[in-house]
Amino acid sequence: MTDTLHIIGGGMAGAEAAWQAAQMGVPVVIHEMRPKVKTFAHRTGNLGEMVCSNSFRSDDDEANAVGLLHWEMRTADGIIITSADQHALPAGSALAVDRDPFSETITKRLLDHPLITLDGNEITELPIDGNWIIATGPLTSSALGQSIAAHTGADALAFFDAIAPIVYAESIDMDTCWMQSRYDKGDTEEERKAYLNCPMDKPQYEAFIDALLAADKTEFHEGEAGSSPNPTPYFDGCLPIEVMAERGRETLRFGPMKPVGLTNPHRPDDKPYAVVQLRRDNALGTLYNIVGFQTKMKYGAQTEVFKMIPGLENASFARLGGIHRNTFINSPTLLDHQLRLKSRPNVRFAGQITGVEGYVESAAMGLLAGRMAAGEILGRPVETPPLDTAMGALVNHITGGAAAKTFQPMNVNFGLFQPIDAKHGRKNRKTRYKAYTDRAKAAWQQWLDAQNAST
Repeated sequence: MTDTLHIIGGGMAGAEAAWQAAQMGVPVVIHEMRPKVKTFAHRTGNLGEMVCSNSFRSDDDEANAVGLLHWEMRTADGIIITSADQHALPAGSALAVDRDPFSETITKRLLDHPLITLDGNEITELPIDGNWIIATGPLTSSALGQSIAAHTGADALAFFDAIAPIVYAESIDMDTCWMQSRYDKGDTEEERKAYLNCPMDKPQYEAFIDALLAADKTEFHEGEAGSSPNPTPYFDGCLPIEVMAERGRETLRFGPMKPVGLTNPHRPDDKPYAVVQLRRDNALGTLYNIVGFQTKMKYGAQTEVFKMIPGLENASFARLGGIHRNTFINSPTLLDHQLRLKSRPNVRFAGQITGVEGYVESAAMGLLAGRMAAGEILGRPVETPPLDTAMGALVNHITGGAAAKTFQPMNVNFGLFQPIDAKHGRKNRKTRYKAYTDRAKAAWQQWLDAQNAST
């Protein structure tokens, strides 16, 4: 009789792993403790809930490594990316989604599958017997985290992740703000106007930075913040804005507040010194999240500081920002290339707990873990994807490509890929990235075709 695959965690990685394994014919039990056991970051008990941003980032599969990862997941019938496509919102060249219908669709599709069942109890111990995937993400429960650490003999690594605030659209002053995607990116008029822009002149920017630096910040719990020479280990891809400001007063102008590629129709001859962008967060267009504005300011300070932004003087917030501790394992030391725990190979890890960063990367590792586990159960081993693919590059990084001593969370990027042959001269960036994606697509399709031929 076919063995059952047990998956701990119903987030992006766990949902994707369950879907892939069930589609291959393996019975799956998803162990998701929510909503019985709550986390401070989740709002529902839905599978695949988006906790932070509602964006899957760039959807450009010819010149962007994230877009390439989207493409690989689509060709493999990934439930996360196909559900995202179903609930996509205008976001220029990015893929943003209406978060609640998105997670509701994933939950329904999984629970309607005849081979998938849901168990609502918390798993507190690292499993000994059976086939398991641990996809508990950055909010792994304390009990399970302690069990993993006790078994591996390694201290869990951690960084702090921050959540951006969400504003009610009706409270935004559109006499000050305007709709435009940077450089007018997008194939449709709606996409070219996917972002709401709040302009600042230099005095307004300087006053904003002063207030940001002076604002009351969240205090970490004992043992969380780290100490010299190991200070707070933030992930650079998701820094709180006040941490960026501490690195230099102009840092935000070259980050989430960069004013390039935008023209204010209210004052077309007046170039803004800085621009705060908001992106639509739901299909109704009633909610907007402040792009790149993750923060650890206290709630009272957030409302005061963010209302200094032109156009947001009377803003009402559907959700304020927050900060939480994310945990991941030292994968280069602990996992093999099949994402199995070397000391207990019946257990695989997937998602952010492996040290990949981002919704897309987490789901991608779930896709691979689900297929690999199902293949092993069925007696049809699934090979690790080629290094030339986005997924293969990610797996290689977290299971050996990165130095264990300095291992940190990583988004997918072309720096993880094998270099393109440039013997005919250095290619420009656009041509070089297209060469990466062309090579990756061919390698991925060949890998996928080989799997399909074995079924």
